[in-house]
Amino acid sequence: MHPDAAAIVAAARGCVGTCFRPQGRTPGVALDCIGVVLVAARAAGIAFVVPSYRLGGDSEAGLDAGLALQGCASVAVAEPGDILVIAPALGRRHLGVVVPGGVVHAHAGLGRVVEGPLDPAWVVVGAWRLPEISQE
Repeated sequence: MHPDAAAIVAAARGCVGTCFRPQGRTPGVALDCIGVVLVAARAAGIAFVVPSYRLGGDSEAGLDAGLALQGCASVAVAEPGDILVIAPALGRRHLGVVVPGGVVHAHAGLGRVVEGPLDPAWVVVGAWRLPEISQE
């Protein structure tokens, strides 16, 4: 595993148990799915800026464009440290960080950041590698 990917995984796992809150950006206090990605990227020294998009509605193209604009690379097979774009329901988007054996994500229904396999009803619609790692 790339050293930066290991830092991303460790940082994402460090968020597990943090309360879920929309717009949450503080590990140990409150995070949403974007907050988990920002914390994980920051741990690898990646200045990741939140793209302008909506997670609700059919916003996949806008989310993809925002990630690409940041220098992220779309990948066919996700590896630890990569970011997943997930559709938990029709017209909804969610983000998670791939870790060995699963994903770390802010689960609104459970009210906290969790690690584990994705719900089998959820569809992975994209996988992205953060900039510094995609240049390797």
